[in-house]
Formats: sequence, structure tokens, C-alpha cells
Amino acid sequence: MQVTVKAHFNKQAKDSKKELVQFYVKGEDEKKQELNQMTREVVELEIEGVDQKLTCEFSKTTKDSKKTTLEFIVKGDTSAEQSFNFYKKAGSDVTLNIVESQMSIDEFYDDDHEGIEYKVEKDGTVSLNPDQLSMDDVEQDAEQTKEKELEESMH
Repeated sequence: MQVTVKAHFNKQAKDSKKELVQFYVKGEDEKKQELNQMTREVVELEIEGVDQKLTCEFSKTTKDSKKTTLEFIVKGDTSAEQSFNFYKKAGSDVTLNIVESQMSIDEFYDDDHEGIEYKVEKDGTVSLNPDQLSMDDVEQDAEQTKEKELEESMH
């Protein structure tokens, strides 16, 4: 299932526990049934004109007399580059495409993920977890294993 709406990218907020994006929808798009059906599901968010997608939990929909507010919790392992291009659109009107993901809520919140653990410093630089292997370490280990196997096969 998917739905496309005209929305205002109201805000992006991040704390130590989660990252939240919020959109305001007005007019006819507020009445789209798919918005209610996809709430509490894992979705892919796309903004027209941005190549990247964000995987999010469609956290909640709230309505008042002026607008409908859509809130999404962004998946924790989203890369900074992915989210940066997306967040450049914050504060503007966008065409938002919400596509139901194949991922379950349990998978979304599963902390056992593969990838690089990093921390973005206040100056914008990135530091890696010091206990983590780098690609150089992996390649070096693979070379040493090959050399050992070669030596053993020669004896």
C-alpha cells in the first residue's frame, strides 16, 4: 500500500533515543484512508526530488480543525548522508510518498544490526567505535589467512 500527499515538512527532531520527523497535511489529502491504515506500520518515506528514502515507523496521526499532523520515528541506522538530503527540505512544502515497508515493527526495533557504529561529533566529524574492525583489518586478516594456507600447502 502507498499514498502520496501534499504536505508541509514541519520539523525534524533528534534526541538520544530517537529521531522524529513531522509533516502537516491540509485539504483533500487529509481525508485519505490510507493514512489511517498505515499508522503504526513501518514505511518508507520519499520526498519528490530527493533520491534518498527514510525507513520509519508511522508513529501517529493527529487531527485538529486546521490540519492533520503525521509523525514518523526514523530507523536508528539511517546514514547521516541519507537523512541530510532529506532534512534539507524541512520547513518547506513537499510531495510526500509513504510506502508500506516489508519490514515488521519487531524488525524495525531489533538492535542486532550489521553496519558501522559511529558517532557524529558537534563539529560534524564522525568517529568510529574503537573496538570495531575496519575494512583494512578484514582485508589484512584475509591476506594472512591466504598466506598461511599457501605455506601449509607447500609443506
